[in-house]
Amino acid sequence: MYSDQTISNYQPLLRSIAMRMVGSIEDAEDIVQDTFLKWLTIDTSKVTNTKAYLIKSVTNNCLNHLNALKRKKDELLDSTYEFIEKNKDLEITKFDLENEISEALVVMHKKLEPLEKAIYLLREVFNFEYDELQVLFDKKKDNCRQLLSRAKEKLNQEKSRFSIDFAKHTQMLESFQKACDLGHVADLVQDLGQDIVQRFNSPK
Repeated sequence: MYSDQTISNYQPLLRSIAMRMVGSIEDAEDIVQDTFLKWLTIDTSKVTNTKAYLIKSVTNNCLNHLNALKRKKDELLDSTYEFIEKNKDLEITKFDLENEISEALVVMHKKLEPLEKAIYLLREVFNFEYDELQVLFDKKKDNCRQLLSRAKEKLNQEKSRFSIDFAKHTQMLESFQKACDLGHVADLVQDLGQDIVQRFNSPK
């Protein structure tokens, strides 16, 4: 089978597989392109099943891509933890840091919808990439950017008095501090996700 015909026949299938695995159209197209570029460099006469070979190749490339994203996140968390360890004993402010964090979370809880709060915290505080936010919350990257922009606008508005669910707030504060102190973001992501589900299921 000629190379042009191979690409034409299998590109839609491979793009669909890559899209389901990585959740991003742009990344999926790049992965499929890399798969075909490698295909053009090998001796295809030795390939007995072209379809199976290409599916396996694009699947492996998707796994490599996801592993690279995970390594990048782990490196970021490691560097964040290292920074915190180096600076946690410094007197950089006269105010109680825990109280400041608590107050900031209360403001976010009041002003932001759960999904806005989740994306704001993970993007602005923990530097999650939009690719990762897209996977975590099943939202397109453009939608994540819009939610972040909306969150920033709301937080810039004048403060007002409000009531707060202190039990939920305490749990969120604990998971947030754990993420900052230990670099373990999993509990925070879980709490943010539960907050989103509870708001979605609550009576209007």
